[in-house]
Amino acid sequence: MPLERRLSRDAFLQNEIVILKQLCLTPSRMFQPGHYKVSELPDEAFTMGLVERAPIPPEQETST
Repeated sequence: MPLERRLSRDAFLQNEIVILKQLCLTPSRMFQPGHYKVSELPDEAFTMGLVERAPIPPEQETST
């Protein structure tokens, strides 16, 4: 049996940028794959496992 990756919106900050990996259809809107703020996506995108964290751009990484 394949493992399903389920996430919750609560695992992300509301203003965090995430990647929608594939098309997400809701009764009111169609979301194309791409980069979105967490607050812009429906809960279904997270529970269906369609979202992953975006890599941190090098200029935003903290240097030590």
